Amino acid sequence: MRRLLEFLGMKTARFLLLTYSMYGYFRRFLGELPNVYFYRHQIIEQCYSVGVNSLSLVILVSAFSGMAVSTMMAYQMEDYVPDYMVGSIVVRSVLLELAPILMGLVLAGQVGAGIASEVGTMKVSEQVDALVSLAVDPVGYLLMPRVLAGIVMIPVLVVFSAFTSIYAGYVMSILLMDITVADFVKGMKLDWSSYDLVVCVIKSIVYGGMITFYGSYAGLSATGGAQGVGRAATSAVVISAASILILDYFLTKTLLY
Repeated sequence: MRRLLEFLGMKTARFLLLTYSMYGYFRRFLGELPNVYFYRHQIIEQCYSVGVNSLSLVILVSAFSGMAVSTMMAYQMEDYVPDYMVGSIVVRSVLLELAPILMGLVLAGQVGAGIASEVGTMKVSEQVDALVSLAVDPVGYLLMPRVLAGIVMIPVLVVFSAFTSIYAGYVMSILLMDITVADFVKGMKLDWSSYDLVVCVIKSIVYGGMITFYGSYAGLSATGGAQGVGRAATSAVVISAASILILDYFLTKTLLY
């Protein structure tokens, strides 16, 4: 029992220290925001890295997820509800849940791990110390441009993913499930709400900022050479993915109820 309490106490202490350390970095990030224009070249470069370099993966995952959703909906409801309901359910499920969560998890691996590896390599190879010796704040030069790029570009990717998934579901429904164009479009119009798109964008902004912030934080906190970089990348993916799933519940409950 004593060992169990010691273990729990040590884990709790580590969690509180991690939270406090991340809070300190977040305050420094907010303090660097007035210097956005000074770091504009780094921000543009990171926007390209986060957005354009992830586009092919987003298209591939979104297309197949949209086809899978429409196939599943048509299969489960073909004996109970009219065909046009497939379009309605595909649109709402993709906008409200599938696109933000799926792209968040995918980009946690693509973007979060990449940022943690890149920044972590700079940290263990003492490039971050070199920046400090030149009076350049690593938070402003490395963390802030990446977080802003995530906040701007990941919502764009998520919205693009949503429309790609809906279009793929539309094509699958027409070609393979004998659902007419008129029925699918009727279902889309039936429950369409612009607020669903707003919810999708809000979720993706939160997830984008969190993925890039923790990826940068994990990289700046890396120690121990190549093994430390690997641990930072793994930590960035695992914590970002878990946080996305946890935050999704609270964001959904807050925004939809």
